[in-house]
Amino acid sequence: MMTVKHVNQGFKLTIFGCALLTLFACNKDERVSNTDGDDKGSATAAVIQEKNEPWLEVPQNHLLYLELSTGTVTILLADFFAPEHSKYIQELVNEGFYDGLPLYRVIENFVVQGGDATEQKASKVKRRMQAEFDRPIKPDTAFSLVQQGDLLAEQTGFINGFAVGRSISEEKEWLIHCPGAINLARAVDPNSGTTDFAIMFGTPPRHLDRNMSVFGRIVAGWEHFYQVKRGPKENGGVFSDDSKATHIIKAYLGSSLAINKQQTVHIENTATTAFAQRIIKRRALENEFYQYKGNGNMDVCYFPIKLKFE
Repeated sequence: MMTVKHVNQGFKLTIFGCALLTLFACNKDERVSNTDGDDKGSATAAVIQEKNEPWLEVPQNHLLYLELSTGTVTILLADFFAPEHSKYIQELVNEGFYDGLPLYRVIENFVVQGGDATEQKASKVKRRMQAEFDRPIKPDTAFSLVQQGDLLAEQTGFINGFAVGRSISEEKEWLIHCPGAINLARAVDPNSGTTDFAIMFGTPPRHLDRNMSVFGRIVAGWEHFYQVKRGPKENGGVFSDDSKATHIIKAYLGSSLAINKQQTVHIENTATTAFAQRIIKRRALENEFYQYKGNGNMDVCYFPIKLKFE
């Protein structure tokens, strides 16, 4: 499958060459209070983690806020996996590059693409990025297994709150395009991405896994994200008139705010025994509501990661 970004008549498109799959449940994070505990169950395998705290505080410079005309969306940057892309996006945001730009291509149940469609906006930091599609598996990485023998990967699981696919035979791992995942748009050349981004909008387009550089995911503001204006179907979701599109009023990092304005965000530690137990319980469909208990398999994009906001 090939992802191609074309420049034509003042706009850019990312053309995805694979039909979308049947709609899965979205991997939306669970908001919980400070008193919420982990589900209890019997774990079948221990999870190795030096720090076994149930919650991990997110650094302020890893919180990217997109203030849209519909409301503010919060994105968690995957600095641990795509460090160069995360650093680059931080530079663009601090420069104010995205302020005022449109979400110029929106396809229902597929993708929201934003940035400088005309490639006319000046930037001192803009550059072509080397792809960060996947990386070698690191033996010391705490990986919480969700599925062995996934349809599109030998294994799926979580690292640092992100859904990850693995090929044990190739010794490679990658971030999965679950709903809300954000990647850097590009042309045919794997290293041609510059400033435009695409956020997954519905069905997980996993044919993009290992074909795009995922550098973050939405963790809050879904209600605002879902209100973005949809592009015309007859034009591939692209707005011919940017004034009709949802716009980014301002993009900023948590670290740019005064301390008394910063929001403290904690994410569930996905490398604990308690988290492994929660996976087991969800897989078993223990609630009496479920008459059919499934076959024991579980889509990693379906499993919600808990968050606390203070």
